[in-house]
Amino acid sequence: MAKTITTRLPDEFVLGLGKIASIEKVDTSAIVRKLLAKAISDWKKEYAIEQYKKGEFSFGQAAKFAEISLWDFPNLLKQNKIPINYDEEELEFELKTIKWKKL
Repeated sequence: MAKTITTRLPDEFVLGLGKIASIEKVDTSAIVRKLLAKAISDWKKEYAIEQYKKGEFSFGQAAKFAEISLWDFPNLLKQNKIPINYDEEELEFELKTIKWKKL
């Protein structure tokens, strides 16, 4: 279900949105939704990485929070120059979880 949100934006944001909307040939609302969706996705990934670095999230928890697959999460870590902290016990837990979810 869609909700309407009202906010004040600086003039330069409004001008920028208008330029993008003109280039993409869509209305400004569509551009706001598109950019907001990307920003939320990026924020989730950044937050998951930070929590993973601090040890607050496991590998699997971070991937799930970032809404990316366990297979793609190592690439995200690599792009951000974050070492993988993944021990054998955590791997076994993740594999059991995957097997359980397939049943």
